[in-house]
Amino acid sequence: MLRHNGSIRDVSTADWSAKVGSGAKDPNGSIGRGTSETAETDSSGTGGMRDSLEGTGSAQNDLIHLKRRVGLFSGVALIVGTMIGGIYTWQFILLLKLFQQFCGIRWKFYSSALAYAELGTMNTSSGAEWAYFMDAFGAWPAFLFSWVSTLVLKPSQMAIICLSFAQYAVEAFVAECDPPLSVVKMVAILAIVSILFVNCYSVNLGMAVQNVFTSAKLIAVLIVICGGAYKLFQGNTQHLQNAFTGPTPSLGAIATAFYTGLWAYDGWNNLNYVTEEIQNPSKNLPRSIIIGIPLVTLCYALINVSYLAAMSPTEMIESEAVAVTFGNRILGAMAWLMPLSVTISTFGSANGTLFAAGRLCFAASREGHLLDILSYVHVRRLTPAPGLIFHSMIAGAMVLYGTIDSLIDFFSFTAWIFYGGAMLALIVMRYTKPNYPRPYKVPLIIPILVMVISGYLVVAPIIEKPQIEYLYAVLFIFTGFIFYIPFVHYGYHPKFMNNFTLFFQMLFEVVPTTSMAMFD
Repeated sequence: MLRHNGSIRDVSTADWSAKVGSGAKDPNGSIGRGTSETAETDSSGTGGMRDSLEGTGSAQNDLIHLKRRVGLFSGVALIVGTMIGGIYTWQFILLLKLFQQFCGIRWKFYSSALAYAELGTMNTSSGAEWAYFMDAFGAWPAFLFSWVSTLVLKPSQMAIICLSFAQYAVEAFVAECDPPLSVVKMVAILAIVSILFVNCYSVNLGMAVQNVFTSAKLIAVLIVICGGAYKLFQGNTQHLQNAFTGPTPSLGAIATAFYTGLWAYDGWNNLNYVTEEIQNPSKNLPRSIIIGIPLVTLCYALINVSYLAAMSPTEMIESEAVAVTFGNRILGAMAWLMPLSVTISTFGSANGTLFAAGRLCFAASREGHLLDILSYVHVRRLTPAPGLIFHSMIAGAMVLYGTIDSLIDFFSFTAWIFYGGAMLALIVMRYTKPNYPRPYKVPLIIPILVMVISGYLVVAPIIEKPQIEYLYAVLFIFTGFIFYIPFVHYGYHPKFMNNFTLFFQMLFEVVPTTSMAMFD
């Protein structure tokens, strides 16, 4: 939680290697940045164009910053590819509770996304909620969000998805018994390392992986929908007739059930974390949301119907792998397509999750809310490598020591505290910053309703069934003040951190950045 002084040295990135070799640095331990934007050549200054996957890198005298490489298609792929994965990761189709609330879940996410479209076009910095809290409330609420999200929320999301990827991948090779837990965790760790390499190597490669895997998972969804349609044409409609029956649950039980359903939709706001890298964000951000979330909603609704054409609600609840069960009943000899499609889906979802999480860490660190080194980018590849590595290490630890259900419970409860806070931020800025440019503007009633619902989702489970875990989550949030007060508010900077920062700069070949706002 240490902040550099923001000074920019007149040192070109072409001279970076020489400066590292000689140990030259500025007083805060940072190796300097360039001074002007030039043609996109390789970092050696020879004028050769860089590999298309690696990206254009930086040129002599180039100010280092994240490039705008995410277009409309990639934006939609990031949203759709991250969201679709939860449907396999967890049985959000537990119909006795959830299917009755499906329309409510859909409305909440679409409304929240529209509000985020306004926030993202109003503030085009990366970091999503962190940037919005900074604008609306100031430093300490933004710090608490970055504290919880960096250490818990984003890593746990990636850990959940990678554990699910590993579960399905290992089951393909184990026929007679459950796969060994140690093997599942090893495969999950391998997935994290692979995704980390992709995203550290190149933004272009990371988005290419996201685009390909999103396209593949949509093909898999189409197979499920066609299989369900085939069963319906055969007259298998008996399970649909009773899908909405059952006792009415209590308000607290509904909120708890929402957690699982909302988890299946999570990832809808990931594009807001990479706003600085979106081409023409004032148009492509809302367009991506408007295209992506209805597409996912349609896919989920049709997949639910397809599952019910082949299985009863009870069978779905009891199944450890509902997609595999569906494949065995519908696809026959081609049933292997279902575990394959799940592994593709979860891998793509994990890739999108890390892509977004690294940008949150990058944005918060650049403001001094986290370690300086986490705000640096690779001198040639222009990827936020330290932030990506940091997130992956925490996610790996959660894979080794956590379980899916415990991670989901903590993730859902804590996340919706901040989602509600983002709605409050939008409302506050309508009055405190009325003249801010708003290329997209949502009706004010939408963030108000979403904020109220978010409050209900946080409070109702506590009232219905108080658990010590909820208290732990709240205490962890406010524990952040222990670090905020000395290191951020008072700017305490231990001397040894200069050498720490310099060491990792040389190890990762990274440098400080200049905000994209300077180039817009």
